[in-house]
Amino acid sequence: MQTADFLHALDREGRLLAAAADRAGTDAKVPTCPEWQVRDLLRHTGAVHRWAAGFVAEGHTTPRPIGEEPDLDGAELVAWYRDSHRLLVDTLSAAPADLECWTFLPLPELSPLAFWTRRQAHETTVHRYDAEAARGGTPSPVAADLGAEGVDELLRGFHARPKSRVRTAQPKVLRVRATDAGRDAVWTVRLTADEPPAAVRGASGEADAELSGPADQLYLALWNRVPVPHVSGDHALAALWQETSGI
Repeated sequence: MQTADFLHALDREGRLLAAAADRAGTDAKVPTCPEWQVRDLLRHTGAVHRWAAGFVAEGHTTPRPIGEEPDLDGAELVAWYRDSHRLLVDTLSAAPADLECWTFLPLPELSPLAFWTRRQAHETTVHRYDAEAARGGTPSPVAADLGAEGVDELLRGFHARPKSRVRTAQPKVLRVRATDAGRDAVWTVRLTADEPPAAVRGASGEADAELSGPADQLYLALWNRVPVPHVSGDHALAALWQETSGI
């Protein structure tokens, strides 16, 4: 996917999130995030949108804290979220391709503009799913290409950082395979006790376990929103992921 594709996804997913939150009501429980109500979801996601937009618009090259969440509720909070989302989409749309600013995942192949557009597309997609879970009914599907990109970001980005808690006492190899996103949608993840998971694209060598399924379900499973579609080999590695992979 290209940056323009992620921007389109971000725009679409944020609109769906707001619509679902409006229909559910801000008092509704979020079953995929048991400690949250919809108001918490909107406040968090909107604050992250504004935080991200600040790096892009102002070119900050060092980390900055996320701003305070608003003391709003009900229709006013939904409107504030819509404004936050629109600010982010408009800021990314207007940003130059050679933008320089801080990023926080070890993905050097991505420019800062590509990084923030992709990251916020996934931030919004996962929380759109949460909002639709709170609304009830069947959530909107995640496109296979977007799901595969999200798996890649999670494995090669988030869990490549030292703070990842996914560790094994003895070296293990985990394979992750999206079955509907093309031949390249497979990753090999080497797990150890002392280092963060080392994920590379491709099916390299033997694996102790494989997590597989359609890209959208695999994506949501690795973000601990739904069960892993299919596990072969050592099921304890799938359980380990669910227990220790929270971001």
